[in-house]
Amino acid sequence: MSTALTARERMLGRLRAAAPSAPEAVEVVDVAIDNHYLARRAQAPLSPLGAIAAMQAALRVAHADVDCVSGDAWPALLAQRLAAHGARRLLLDTGSAEGQALRAALPPKVEALSFERPLAQWKGELFDTVDAGFTVARSGIAATGTLVIAPDAATPRTVSLAPPLHICLVYASTLHADLHAAARAERWADGMPANLALVSGPSKTSDIQQTLAYGAHGPRWLWVLIVDDLSAHEGGQP
Repeated sequence: MSTALTARERMLGRLRAAAPSAPEAVEVVDVAIDNHYLARRAQAPLSPLGAIAAMQAALRVAHADVDCVSGDAWPALLAQRLAAHGARRLLLDTGSAEGQALRAALPPKVEALSFERPLAQWKGELFDTVDAGFTVARSGIAATGTLVIAPDAATPRTVSLAPPLHICLVYASTLHADLHAAARAERWADGMPANLALVSGPSKTSDIQQTLAYGAHGPRWLWVLIVDDLSAHEGGQP
């Protein structure tokens, strides 16, 4: 005990003796951060197709199911897969262009629901009977396979959190190399969005023995569709 106390006292003494340095101006720190990431991206430039590949690889490592699809093919392909999965009730924004396209493609046995009631009025129904939630990402971060989702009144955070299956569509044109690039390109410094959800895979947790379990605190499955709106590339079935 005495040895530990002595070591602690020596460490604190060195800290107290160190002259405090003047903090750098925020502008200087910002420039240093910008230069760091610009140099890193210059060393390994990422093409649009490279961003798609990196996004897919990172998501798959996180146990997400991800594919790149064409803009006109994804609704029918996703509808077919939902039916094969056994989904009966799908929560989505029926007012968005993507929601309308998917709703029109759904088979009769898959019911489309919109988030029109306050959560308190149908919480039990939502958690017990809704099989999947569909969202459209604001953007994506290729380096980490992260979906940047901006919840709103039509697609609150519950849509991507409560159902056991979360399906997210992200456009290839919105993929950024890293978080710094996303913040700069979307000008977060000019007005940080009030509510952003960063999703990098299905919900997972582990016990003290590091045994992973999926779906304990959120969706058990994450399906991601990267819509290739940059080329005539034909994607495969999700």
